[in-house]
Amino acid sequence: MKNIRKIIKIDEELCNGCGVCVPDCAEGSLKIIDGKAKLVADNLCDGLGACLGSCPTGALQIIEREADEFDEEAVEQFLAEEKRKQEKEQPATPAATMDCGCASSHIQSFNQPIKPMSSCQTASQPRELSVAAADEATSSLQHWPVQIRLVPPTAPFLQNAHLLVAADCTAVAARSFQEKYLDGKAVMMGCPKFDDAELYIQRFTDIFQTCNLQSITVLIMEVPCCSSMNVIIDKALKRSGVDVPVKRVTLSVRGEEVIK
Repeated sequence: MKNIRKIIKIDEELCNGCGVCVPDCAEGSLKIIDGKAKLVADNLCDGLGACLGSCPTGALQIIEREADEFDEEAVEQFLAEEKRKQEKEQPATPAATMDCGCASSHIQSFNQPIKPMSSCQTASQPRELSVAAADEATSSLQHWPVQIRLVPPTAPFLQNAHLLVAADCTAVAARSFQEKYLDGKAVMMGCPKFDDAELYIQRFTDIFQTCNLQSITVLIMEVPCCSSMNVIIDKALKRSGVDVPVKRVTLSVRGEEVIK
């Protein structure tokens, strides 16, 4: 049944697709589709405007128009269906692989870092090969996979870990990414603009509740779409009820730390 009521309106010209509003909508009625925030269905929006304050561009506003009545049962069904979709995307076991045979979801812990070649070994190698081997030997990455969507809460490398949550672009923006930010930490990477924010929130909630993390470092870019990663972590911490120290670092597009 349609009535004149309050409901969200999105100005697509102002919307930059940052996705910051998505985690603030408890009903899940907002999604990023084709680079813009969209209202999934009128009956999923309560019209209270909890998402308004998080929009950095002012693209959201509450208006009155004819719309389907807000339906709490429809919200519950929608969220349950979204959760089922997320569970299907999560690897069934730590050793699961994708249907294509790709081992991107195969859990691996590199307990011992590769040792650099000895001076004698280096001398016996062509310069091009020895330099490449030395570069590989200095990697600080201690596990696989690294994508948020592929790392299950049961991953052994998360237990008692210092966790680095890094936006994808930070790894190429920061010249010293491994030495300065990754060394000694487990890492989970993703893009808060293009990936499912609710999936991220639930994934981190489960991790925070089960992994006894020692600390969390959130590394993002200064662009507006990246700021929602902080919102995601905050919401996951609130849901989990766990108190973990959080350090937040923002990088400019030139890889320099932005002081806020």
